[in-house]
Amino acid sequence: MENQSIRKQPEIVFSNAERDALYKTIYSRRDVRGQFKSDPVPDEVLARILKAAHHAPSVGYMQPWNFMLIRSQEIKQRVHELFLEANQEAGEMFETVEKRRIYSTLKLEGILESPINLVITCDRERAGPVVIGRTHDMAMDIYSSVCATQNLWLAARSEGVGVGWVSIFDRSKLKQLLNLPQQVTPVAYLCVGYVEHFFTEPELKSAGWRDRLPLQDLVYFDHWENSHPDQEHNLLSELAKPGY
Repeated sequence: MENQSIRKQPEIVFSNAERDALYKTIYSRRDVRGQFKSDPVPDEVLARILKAAHHAPSVGYMQPWNFMLIRSQEIKQRVHELFLEANQEAGEMFETVEKRRIYSTLKLEGILESPINLVITCDRERAGPVVIGRTHDMAMDIYSSVCATQNLWLAARSEGVGVGWVSIFDRSKLKQLLNLPQQVTPVAYLCVGYVEHFFTEPELKSAGWRDRLPLQDLVYFDHWENSHPDQEHNLLSELAKPGY
């Protein structure tokens, strides 16, 4: 029997302009590192962005996220020192001299330049030991927090606010610095603020690090590596077209 307490959402039809705006936001999103301005992000803009993140899907409706705003230059400096330590270690991990050379030229964070550092965390005990949808894959709470991160990133881009994800840290040292409880893990350390410009292409693509993979080569049908069945010719042709 249908749960009568659950109200149905009225039919929502998106106009072509509204649909195009969504795709425009997705396609123009960039990982921002070096173009931050010192201009503050107004509270009403920041609130809209955080609300978008909080409305992300979460498995079992657990909503495991918290949002830690870091404005203190002292804390940013200490986080930056953790990044520098890990970044030096990372640069030595790449196999070829050319990769190590390119890596050394990349700016991979905007910790000190961005007006806001924002940490999205995952409280792995928030919904209790047994959660709908997490019974057989305990990582679903982490994935839910990543969905919140993506929501925030797209909302920020629509507001003209840049976001850069910094992941080059020793996680245990970052947890200790931020005084995170044992059950809370940092999922995304984000640099947030207005920028001088957004690049037309992802920086790592422009730097020659990697190219975007052809989507039509990444879609399989019914089983692994079955990528070009005759009956899917039309879809594969559409996937090969540029843009949306």
